[in-house]
Amino acid sequence: MKISLTSVFVDDPVKAHKFYTEVLGFETKEFVPDAQLAIVVSPEDSNGTALLLEPRGDSFAKTYQENVYRAGLPIIVFGADNIEAVRRDLESRGVKFRDDLAKPQWGIQNLFEDTFGNLIMLQGHP
Repeated sequence: MKISLTSVFVDDPVKAHKFYTEVLGFETKEFVPDAQLAIVVSPEDSNGTALLLEPRGDSFAKTYQENVYRAGLPIIVFGADNIEAVRRDLESRGVKFRDDLAKPQWGIQNLFEDTFGNLIMLQGHP
């Protein structure tokens, strides 16, 4: 068994699709703007786990998302082989990181905002 699809709540799936594809560099797996359906995948593994940009609406998901954000917890973790190069690339595309790269014993990590109410952790090795 493996993970094939996971979701991240966003306030606007159509705008989030643009950010996740044009800024973060993911590829579109499925996109139906009228249905608020946006699914993206990593260009490094187009058959790997897909990410559904789930419309949160004004439901329990909004409360959940806001509480996770306030707690400073990442909603998802993206990995990179060369985190410093990926960070420089993302910064050149306008991504705002919260602080300098943290260097815990097991690697390197950093948080950034997806501009749709979520913190994302970027982790990897130098």
